[in-house]
Formats: sequence, C-alpha cells, structure tokens
Amino acid sequence: MSSEANSSLKKTPLVDEHVKAGAKLIDFGGWLMPVQYSGIMDEHHTVRNALGVFDISHMGEFIVSGPAARAWLNELLTNNVDRLAIGQCQYTLMLNEHGGVIDDLIVYHYEEDGEGENGGEGVYLLVVNASKIEEDFAWLQGHLREGVSFENRCDTYAGLAVQGPRAVDFFAKFSGGNTLPERNGIKTVAVGGVTLLVARTGYTGEDGFELFLPAECAAKTWSAILEAGAEFGIKPCGLGARDTLRLEMCYPLNGSDLSPERSPLEAGLGFFVDLEKPSFIGRDTLLRQKAEGVPSRLVPLRMLDKSPPPRAHYPVLKNGEVVGELSSGSLSPSLGAGIGMAYLPAGIARANEAIEIDIRGRRFAAVVEKKPLYRKS
Repeated sequence: MSSEANSSLKKTPLVDEHVKAGAKLIDFGGWLMPVQYSGIMDEHHTVRNALGVFDISHMGEFIVSGPAARAWLNELLTNNVDRLAIGQCQYTLMLNEHGGVIDDLIVYHYEEDGEGENGGEGVYLLVVNASKIEEDFAWLQGHLREGVSFENRCDTYAGLAVQGPRAVDFFAKFSGGNTLPERNGIKTVAVGGVTLLVARTGYTGEDGFELFLPAECAAKTWSAILEAGAEFGIKPCGLGARDTLRLEMCYPLNGSDLSPERSPLEAGLGFFVDLEKPSFIGRDTLLRQKAEGVPSRLVPLRMLDKSPPPRAHYPVLKNGEVVGELSSGSLSPSLGAGIGMAYLPAGIARANEAIEIDIRGRRFAAVVEKKPLYRKS
C-alpha cells in the first residue's frame, strides 16, 4: 500500500507497533490495520493452542448514562438491558424500522467511578463495529431523549483482545494476581499504573478478554502484554486470523453476514432478541417473521471436495439452480477444508443438505453443517 494511500486512512494508537512487528497493513473499512504478522495460518493455530493478542482500537466506544439510559437502550436494542447488573455485558443488535441489522454490538454495564455518582444506575459502554461508528452514532443521536447522556469516546479509548487457552494463566501474571471477570463480565483493574476495563467476551471461540484503556497508554500496554505473554507463547495476530477463527465458530460479521436487508431471525440470532419486551425498533417485523417463518436462513457450509478457498459472493447451487451466495468464505486452518456461510431458502437451510459452490466457473460439492463448524476435541 502506498504512503499516499496510508495517509488518508484512520490509524489506531498502535500503528507504529504493528510496523515494528513487521505486520502487513491493509485498508479495513477506512482504517489502516494489520492483516497478518507471522502468517494467517500460524496466528490462527497460535490462538487455538496458546495465546494471541489483537489490536481492536478501531472499534467504536460510546458511553451512555443518566436516569433514562436503561429504558432508552431497551427501545433501541434487541436484547434486554434490564437483565444486566453492574459488572455484566451482553451481545445485542440495533435494527432499522424494517427489522434489518444496522449493527451488532456489545453493551457493557459498569460503574465508571466506583462511587455511585450515577445514582446506582452505572454506566453503559457500547462497543460498535469500526465501519459503523458514524452511522451508529447518528442513528442513536437521532433517537436521543431527555434523561440520557450520550457520548462518542472513540478518540479517547484503545482496545486490545487477548484470546487463547492460556488466557487465564497469562492474566494472573500480567495483572499481578487479579482474576478475570466471569464470562460476559467486566471489571476495572489497575496494571502498571494504567486503569483498564477488562471484559470477558471474545470472538474466536477460545477463552480470553478485552481491555479498554486510555489511548495514550496503548503502546505501553501492548508491549507489557507481549513481554508478560512470552512464556505462554503469545503472538500478535491480525484481521486474517480473526476472520478464520470467527468463521469456524459461525460468528457473523457485520457488512458480510449481517446487513440492513436481513433480520436477526434470518441470521440465526434469535437468542439475542427479546420479543417479550413491549417495544423496540424493528420488533413488529420480527414478530411477523416468527409467526410466518423466515424465507431464508444463514447457515454454515463445508466443502467436501478439494477446492480453492470459497469466498464471499460465490454462488450456491441446489440441483443445478442458484439458490443463494456465500456471505463469508475461507479455508479453515483447524478443519483443513473450505468453509463459509450463506443465506439459503428455509426449505434447504438444514444440516446435511447437499449443495454445490460455484468457484470461478467450476462447481464443487459442499454440505450444510450444524453450528459451530469447529469444536474442541
């Protein structure tokens, strides 16, 4: 990538660290991001077997507080924010009026100062997808109401994700004996003079955690993680491994598997939709889909033939007829086969259904699988 092209892209506080580590940098949704360091295959297996660290500083961070914050969020998001005690978080979706997905995000409920200055209500941190920051902020701002404080803190936060089966042991050393929060939890921890928000969610199928911290402390913390993680086999990992890891787990990617034209029910994310809530944007469409059935479903696929890696937009065929296209596709390092996801008509969107994928004019046998594609032995 030319230096002229680089200069027009947004950069995380860690871009110099990525250059020092020999990362290959690409344009990812307007951000200059590392796609790989030692290689996608190597980084993928490192996360599955040891420990990897990702720069997630390109993600967007919004802060919501105030006496009406909880009720406001419940009207805009599909999951039930009422279920979140302070110290907990949840995956959720933000929909348009027709039930299509604007963005998928995580809501973290925590006490910002620990002194209860928010009347015991706590503060909500919304972490949104990098390519959706401006759109999400405008959508939320456009629905703002009295009693809600809403701030864009993207420029002040950095984010790091440490993922892998050695995460718990690593964190005990790195944090000086602090324990990780419970799954889907968040806590404040001070490490090396830096106050960190430590969450335990993840997107790889492995244990791990996410750190949200002041942007000016990002490089220092990145270096401290790599130093403390050396004995656990830690390596920096890029977007390439992130994509193969999440695809093996069938975690959808916004902009590929999720879009404003598809609902969470079509995407198989009904677990994160609370239709018992009296109202939220897009609810009427979802109620109708639940009653009538969705016309198509997002399903995982696995190639049966030795083939080039399947990619997004490759046609999917049944009995010689095109019935859909891949929304995501890649070679699975863990399975040694091509994998992908696609929206297929409801009548064939079921496990063990035989299909074909058209890859550059040649048809290769594939099969619809159950989620997830990768399971630990």
